[in-house]
Amino acid sequence: CSRSAANPGAEGGCWWFRVPQDPRVLDSMLPYLTVCYGNPHSRTHAYGWESEAALDKARRQVADLIGADSREIIFTSGATESNNMAIKGVARFYKSRKKHIITTQTEHKCVLDSCRSLETEGFQVTYLPVKKNGLIDLKELEGAFQPDTSLVSVMTVNNEIGVKQPIHDIGEICRAHKVFFHTDAAQAIGKIPMDVNDMKIDLMSISGHKIYGPKGVGALYVRRRPRVRLEPLQSGGGQERGLRSGTVPTPLAVGLGAACEVAQQEMEYDHKRISQLAERLVTKIMSEVPDVVMNGDREHRYPGCINLSFAYVEGESLLMALKDVALSSGSACTSASLEPSYVLRAIGTDEDLAHSSIRFGIGRFTTEEEVDYTVQKCIQHVKRLREMSPLWEMVQDGIDLKSIKWTQH
Repeated sequence: CSRSAANPGAEGGCWWFRVPQDPRVLDSMLPYLTVCYGNPHSRTHAYGWESEAALDKARRQVADLIGADSREIIFTSGATESNNMAIKGVARFYKSRKKHIITTQTEHKCVLDSCRSLETEGFQVTYLPVKKNGLIDLKELEGAFQPDTSLVSVMTVNNEIGVKQPIHDIGEICRAHKVFFHTDAAQAIGKIPMDVNDMKIDLMSISGHKIYGPKGVGALYVRRRPRVRLEPLQSGGGQERGLRSGTVPTPLAVGLGAACEVAQQEMEYDHKRISQLAERLVTKIMSEVPDVVMNGDREHRYPGCINLSFAYVEGESLLMALKDVALSSGSACTSASLEPSYVLRAIGTDEDLAHSSIRFGIGRFTTEEEVDYTVQKCIQHVKRLREMSPLWEMVQDGIDLKSIKWTQH
């Protein structure tokens, strides 16, 4: 990074709110990128045994973070693959008896697209709405079960607005109905305590780069007792208990394991520090700028994911003005779309306000100086853009915009 907090005007780009790889993770990976090059699935020589031992250790590190057995951890290329494996795998394995799935309208795109794909195969999917605070109504969940429901999939922490669903309660409800429970925990693992047994979770998706590990690796937790059966998505050599064929990339798996171990050690400290930085950012912005809305529940949330709507400001214009800060108007997976966030629409946000939303991410390596720089730039550009807005001028004159009947010419 060629720009520093002390010298934000220097040339070059910088990721202020970034999720870089933790140096401790890189250190753990380096031997397996250089000298320890054996295929972990080769059982006939010491090089293979060495890599296999490294995979076993990484599997234990991932399992320890979520209270699982290491035999229940399947290495994947990331949470998108894990979500596809869990949803399509369970649905297709039990399709002869069960053809119904329950999820929510605010899931990650890969979950929603997996469900839509299953609908074309004859499955029925219930997409539960969420309340204005982004949380599901547990009574609505209870009422959605059918005799042929095979799976419930609800993400732990939303990737756009940071709300934290009542996973423990959902797990209890699913277990009572004898229905498997899957959660996309990519945004939660290593940031908040997660225990698959206490929370009655049967399948859990994990992403490496969300916890300062390498990109291109993740994991799927699959419960062994009571056993969850999956139909594999791909055929091949039968690696990973036959559920995910293909050679496991040892350096990436080792990096994921190390990231999980570091996260377990740092979780309490990280959470406290990130909470303080988040409070600093939100308080400073809201004290200087009127008509700012925080999207999602204020209490049941992960503090490192903040979504603010700046009324009477076009979100894309604000992003362009803040181009030296790594912000977004939604998830990175859908950032190419100019449509307002479907998550914000699901919580009942007006389209104008949805278009004015910005997502701030605060992590382990974010500094106070970076937060203050972002706050100062944000306030400066919001005020500048509002001064250029005829809508803002009308509001200052006391005109109720909702009372105006707009016409198209």
